Amino acid sequence: MPKSKRNKKVSLTKTAKKGLELKQNLIEEFGKCVATYKYLFLFSVANMRNSKLKDIRSAWKHSRMFFGKNKVMMVALGRSPADEYRDNLHQVSKKLRGEVGVLFTQRSKEEVNEWFTKYPEMDFAPAGNKATFTATLDPRPLEHFPHSIEPPLRQLQRGVLTLLSDHEVCKEGDVLTPEQARVLKLFGYEMAEFKVTVKYMWDAQSGRFQQMGDDLPESASESAEESDGEDDG
Repeated sequence: MPKSKRNKKVSLTKTAKKGLELKQNLIEEFGKCVATYKYLFLFSVANMRNSKLKDIRSAWKHSRMFFGKNKVMMVALGRSPADEYRDNLHQVSKKLRGEVGVLFTQRSKEEVNEWFTKYPEMDFAPAGNKATFTATLDPRPLEHFPHSIEPPLRQLQRGVLTLLSDHEVCKEGDVLTPEQARVLKLFGYEMAEFKVTVKYMWDAQSGRFQQMGDDLPESASESAEESDGEDDG
C-alpha cells in the first residue's frame, strides 16, 4: 500500500477550540480511511433527505460515508498536488461542491454503481420544488381523513377545497408553494426523487482518479469534453 504523502497534521486556524477539535478529528478519520479502504467514490445527492441518507449509511455500514463539511474534506484530502494526502486526491477535492459526499469502501466500481443505480426512491416534494405532473383532486368523500383535518384543508386552499367538484392543486412545472406541498403530501402525491449518483472514483492502489462510466483518467476526460464543446461551437 502506498504511503501517505503528508505525515504532518493540518493546521486549522480561525476556528473555535471545540470546532477545531471536531475538524481535526474528521481530518484524521479521512487519513485512516485513505489508508484502509481500496476505493473512494464521490457522489452527489438530489432531493436530499436525512432519513434516506441514514438508511444508506446503515446498508453500507461495512464502509465509511461522509456527507457535508466540504471545505474540511478538501483540507483532509489536499487541495493541490503539493499538499494532497495521496496521489491525485486533490482531484477529488476539486469536485467537492454542493450536495456531495464521499464513500470509502472495499466494494468494486461495478458493485457500487449497480447498487446506487437501483436505489432511487420517491418522496413528497417540499415547497420550492417544481411539480413533475399536474395533480387534480376528484370529487369524493375523504373517508381516510379524520374530521379534525377539515379546518387545515380549508385553510390551505382558502376555502376552495370542498371536493364537490374537481380541484387542480398544481400544474406540471409549477413551483410549489408551501400550501400546495402540504396538500400533495396529505393526498399522497410524491413528486421528489431522492437519488444518489456516483460520479467519480479514486483507486488507492494506483492513485488513479476517474469519472464513473469513463475508462480514461479524469484529466483525459476533461480534455475530451473541452474538445467536444469546441466542435459544437
